[in-house]
Amino acid sequence: MAEDSGRRQIMEKIRIQGGKVFEEEGRFAERTLYIAGERIVTEEEYFAAGGQEETVHAQGCYVIPGLTDIHFHGCVGYDCCDGTVKALRAMAEYELSHGITSITPATMTMPEEILLQVARSAAGYDFKDGADFCGLYMEGPFISAKKKGAQKEEYVRKPDVELFERLQNASGNRFRTVVAAPETEGAMDFIRALNGRVRICLGHMTADYDTVCEALRMGASQITHLYNAMPPFTHREPGPLAAAADDETCRVELICDGVHIHPAAVRATFKIFGDDRIILISDSMRATGMPDGESELGGQTVFKNGRYATLADGTLAGSVTNLMDCVRRLVKEMGIPLESAVKCAAANPAKAVGIYENYGSLTRGKYANVVILGSELELKMVCHHGEIV
Repeated sequence: MAEDSGRRQIMEKIRIQGGKVFEEEGRFAERTLYIAGERIVTEEEYFAAGGQEETVHAQGCYVIPGLTDIHFHGCVGYDCCDGTVKALRAMAEYELSHGITSITPATMTMPEEILLQVARSAAGYDFKDGADFCGLYMEGPFISAKKKGAQKEEYVRKPDVELFERLQNASGNRFRTVVAAPETEGAMDFIRALNGRVRICLGHMTADYDTVCEALRMGASQITHLYNAMPPFTHREPGPLAAAADDETCRVELICDGVHIHPAAVRATFKIFGDDRIILISDSMRATGMPDGESELGGQTVFKNGRYATLADGTLAGSVTNLMDCVRRLVKEMGIPLESAVKCAAANPAKAVGIYENYGSLTRGKYANVVILGSELELKMVCHHGEIV
């Protein structure tokens, strides 16, 4: 067996047998999964292909597609807004080591020159030994200062199509998602102008039910970290949650780190939206994978203590939990079936950012990004583009 720097096992063919394989329709079935080169293939194609082969025995295990985190800021001491290839590489390596095989890191509300630096680093990024870099997620600066959360108020700006286009051009069109607060000045024109050119999320907002409904009609299609940094649901002022529920094409993001949303609220959300419309995100920041202590997010000091990351005033500052651990918590502590958790952490995010053709399921022709989990959901193996990591 050939090896790459002692880290990857490179085989020309791999078959994974005896495990419960996650099927595209959202259920598990015991069958053999075949890989040739960097793609998933049929049994016939596998045996027709030449070359060395390896059999992986997965009895008693779950075989799932690699996860896709479309909204996270950083990990292991690095942040997307560092604006360096070094940061993107370190983040991608950490994510892959935890079974997250494709990513779209998120920016923060920062000055234009920093966002341009991020965009330029993304344009020149080409690194194969970590999670696949599939684009960027722009969370700021087009948000409401009243619902800024852990974003820095002095950098908040009203929605600006020209600014977005400058950043998009500098990135080589790597921004797949942009967030806007729909009640802010110019937001509806911004949404209308960018509809069809980038996925538009609504978040960090004070918008009421009617305003969110209008924004969804204009072309927005997703809610950023539902419940957090937005008005709550009440029986007379139903707010963004009810607007999203009423629009059957709208997807919602959930942070299931056990901190941002109570387990009962998570279960209720699954009953309202079903597992077709929920996207699991980590919203992790640079302190993820690091010891407790001081860290930084968006130019502000953050204090990490166990599962909590807060600003000095106690405001939650993103999460310190990776997406795979969110899946475990969703299943083991919140009572959501593993099938639904995998769907919301692999298939739905890939669909949301337009990469489902190659990612998000274990379907013939897609990249062989495969994760094997043990019976307690412990990580057993990660296969990335047909190579065992």
